[in-house]
This record gives sequence, structure tokens and C-alpha cells, in this order.
Amino acid sequence: MRKQGLLSLWMLSLVAAAQTSPRTLTLEALRDKIRGGWAGQMIGVSYGAPTEFRWRGQIIPEDKLPAWKPEMVSNALNQDDLYVDMTLAKVLDDKGLDATTEDFGAMFRESKYALWHANLAARRALRRGVPAHLSGTPRYNVHANDIDFQIEADFIGLMTPGLPRMAADIGVRAGRVMNAGDGILGGVFVSCMYAAAFFENDPRRVVEAGLACLPQKSPYARVISDVLAWHRKYPADWTKNWSEIEKKWNRREPCPAGALRPFNIDAKINGAYIALGLLYGGGDMARTIRVSTQAGQDSDCNPSSAAGILGVMMGWEKIPDEWKGGIPAIAEKKFAYTDFNFHEIVESTYQRALKAVAKAGGTVTEKGIRVPAQKARPAAVPLWDDYGSPVERIPHSDARWRFAGGWRQDERLRARVTSEKGATADIEFEGTGFIVVGPYLPDGGFVEVWVDGKRANNVDVCSDEKSAKGDESVYHQFGLKQGRHRIQLKVLGVRHEDSAGTRVAVQDLVVFR
Repeated sequence: MRKQGLLSLWMLSLVAAAQTSPRTLTLEALRDKIRGGWAGQMIGVSYGAPTEFRWRGQIIPEDKLPAWKPEMVSNALNQDDLYVDMTLAKVLDDKGLDATTEDFGAMFRESKYALWHANLAARRALRRGVPAHLSGTPRYNVHANDIDFQIEADFIGLMTPGLPRMAADIGVRAGRVMNAGDGILGGVFVSCMYAAAFFENDPRRVVEAGLACLPQKSPYARVISDVLAWHRKYPADWTKNWSEIEKKWNRREPCPAGALRPFNIDAKINGAYIALGLLYGGGDMARTIRVSTQAGQDSDCNPSSAAGILGVMMGWEKIPDEWKGGIPAIAEKKFAYTDFNFHEIVESTYQRALKAVAKAGGTVTEKGIRVPAQKARPAAVPLWDDYGSPVERIPHSDARWRFAGGWRQDERLRARVTSEKGATADIEFEGTGFIVVGPYLPDGGFVEVWVDGKRANNVDVCSDEKSAKGDESVYHQFGLKQGRHRIQLKVLGVRHEDSAGTRVAVQDLVVFR
């Protein structure tokens, strides 16, 4: 019965997202909605910034929410949600709407901004010669299902009004650089909601339109289907919906920073919080932002996407001044690491939207745009949900670890550290996969990895940035046969060309089964 109910919900979402006739917008309305979308992102991320990942697996109490002041929106100028979003958009300005995964990867490889999680792992892989169509895959990127592309895919939906297929197509091409599976689908979900928001006033139908772009059997689609079903069950109480999400979906986080911990940067659960804000916000900017923030975890990125989507629905002119009032004062200032200020990114997006409409077979005149009917279809994205579940986290202090050769305790890094050539670290475990967790270091060197007596790879732990980044993957492998396995690390005493030294550090082993 439950399976039949989910199928019915799925079919309803497809019907809701299908368009039966072309839609029109004046050029003024198109620009107004694009301006509203960028403004919403800026407002949402700035509002939630003080709470980001401070509440993990908990609802943020109302008295802990920020007291909003319009000038707080200046925080958006230095947020990765915005600057990565905009530099990906610049690839389309430079290469055209048919820009390839390799085009996006080339830009990303040369970027100078600070990154984390899937983005950081992808850029490191690209700089080590991994091609862009593989840099987001779990072979090279243990963060493949993390939130990264989801928080920077807004630019796609903002330039594809009423064009879900085009939004999904661009999303897959761009998202493959840093994510795989549900990680890509997070960006597709968000961009398809933006695309729908140009012609839709009902937040629920916008969420259903995003769902229609996802493969039905994907974990991401199942999460959003659940959120929609629970919204019908608890239409007036978002906290009950949140509790259902928590019980069913806040588990199996493979990210080395979150495995078997309250921290969860998985795209799916954070995407559910975007949907919560839209569904229970009821078209009100304040309510939408606060619900997406109170849900916790990545509580600046989630209200940023929710407010951006609602900003398109409302348009700039209808966003209350109490929220957008701080933007005019910073509208001429460049966003960090980009060529754009607020006016310029709106204009760039507007011009791309006109090209997108024409490319899709629509018309652009001096009066407005006529967008052809374009029924959503599930994005063709290979899934990777067979890595097992994290079942144990073995800290470096556990006696099962055997260290030899100059390892010492580093309290700041919470790790065992050495730069001595020939030093080794050994451990055995029962399972089907593992992550050797450690920090990336500005002075990180190379280590030789052996699995079950066979040399697996030589890897480096250079961070590519000036600061250390803890809880990362020194090396990981999934899909092992169930049984007992042995891992050995051998420090090579060789530095990466961009590194200041040869140090290697070990924090934990995460075991999957």
C-alpha cells in the first residue's frame, strides 16, 4: 500500500510539473524575477551564516535565530554559495550554453578561492590530472553525495525559466565536476525548482516540479517524496515533518567529517530542509527563511536556496524592504573571486536566459519571452548507493592502530603526525569499505597505501590551500568483499610540488559494512 501511495505521489508530481502550453513573460518581469532570485540567495545565506552547522540533528530554538538587520546582507559578498555559483555561470558566458564538463573543470582547476568537502576534493583531483568527468566520482571524491553542487546550482535555474530539461542537462554537465549520484541530483533538484518558480505561485507545486527532474528510485527522490507526503500529514507543523526526516534519513552519512557523528552535509537531507522552508513558508519570505534555517545542519546554504527560489516566485519588487533593503548599498561591490557585482550578475543571467529560451525553441521579442512547453524528465545520473553504511570509527588512539617510525601526537590536528621517511601505520578491520581519515596539510607529503598486502596507490595529503583541512580522506575504498582486511600506510618522505613539507597525519579509520 505504501509503495502504491509513493507511486501515486510520483505521478502527481510529474503531472504537476508538465506544462501543456507555452508561457510568456515580459522582459521587465523576467529581469525582476532574476533579480529577486539573486537577492533571495544573498538574504538567505546572510541570515543563516551565524548558525551554520552549530545545530546538528537538532532544531534551532527560536531565541537562537539571528536578529535580522538589512545591512547583514553584505556577508553574501564573501560566501562560497555565491562566488562558486557565479564563477560556474561565467563558464557559460565564456563558452556558451553547450559548455562541457571539461570546460567547467578547467575553470574549477584554476580557481583560487577557499573550498571544502566535495569541491575541495574535486579541485585537488583535477590538479593531480584526474579528468573532469571523473573528479566528482567516489573513486576520487569521498564527498560525492555532499551538498556542494546543490548550493552552487542556483545560476542554472535562474537562466532556464520554465525549462526543466535544459536546467537538468546543464546541471549534470556542471555537477559531474565535484559530485556524483545524489550529489549531482541535489543541484538538479534546486535548479528545476528555480525553473518552475518563474511561472508558478504555489510552493508545493515548485517542490513537485523539482522532484519530477529526479530518477524515481534515487534516494534523493525518495527523501523529497517523503517530505511531500509528510507535509500532507502534518500541514501545520513543520517540526513533525522534520522529526520524520531525522528518524528515517539522518543516517548512512559517508562524509569523513560526519560519519557516525551528528554532522550531516549530505545533499539529500539538506535538500529536504530547503523543501521544508518552501512548503511551510507558504510564500512568505520571513517564514521560508526561518524554517529552512531552524532545520539546522547547513543552515545558511539551505535558506539561501529556499529564499532564492521564493525570490523568483515573488520578484524583486515584491520582496519586503525589511529583507532586501541592504542590497542597494552593496550593489556595486564585487562578489569575492568573481567579475560580478549584483547588477552585473543579474544582467549576465538575464542575457543567458534570453539565449536559453531561444535555444529551446521559444521566442524573444522587444515585448517579452514566449517559453515553449517543456515537460520535465528524470535526469540520467548514475547512482552510487552501494558503499554500505559506516559502522565503526576507530580513532588513532585505539590499540588496533600500530604506528612505527616517529609518529607523535598533535593535539591541534587531533591526529598522529610524522614526516619520517619509512614510518608506517597499520590497522585491520572487518567490513566492505573504509576511509583513512586525516587532515590535508599545507606541508603535506606522499604516502604509499597497501590494502590486503597489495600496493593500492601513492597519494599525497597536500591541502592546496594555506590552512589545514581536517577530517578528510587520506585514502578510501569501497566495494571490498565482506571479511577481514588490512591497511598499511608507508610515509615516503616526498613532498608534493605545491607543499612546504612531507608530513602525513592520521585521525581515524571509518569502517563500512
